[in-house]
Amino acid sequence: MDTATSPRRLCRLDDMPDGEAMALDVSLPEGEESVILLRQGARVNAWLNICPHAGRRLDWAPGKFLISKGMLVCAAHGACFNVDNGECIGGPCKGESLRTVPVQVEQGDVLLDV
Repeated sequence: MDTATSPRRLCRLDDMPDGEAMALDVSLPEGEESVILLRQGARVNAWLNICPHAGRRLDWAPGKFLISKGMLVCAAHGACFNVDNGECIGGPCKGESLRTVPVQVEQGDVLLDV
């Protein structure tokens, strides 16, 4: 099996509380990055932990995120991102989106798909 193109296990789905987000440091093709994983039932969305407004992390404490009314909120500037697609729907980066990191859930494992 070619490990360069095979999905890599990041964590178990059960390690993530439903409706909450966590951050992991992940080795991506462009280097080590902090990645937000947000679980919604059996689905996980993932984005780089970088606000497009000013390039700062979104977490208010390492790996701790504010999620309110279907929005992931940037702790630095209050920008609000849709938890379904990462699009900024309020605040200083309106119209921009978080950068998606491709993941999949397979047999209870959250896999990085790059």
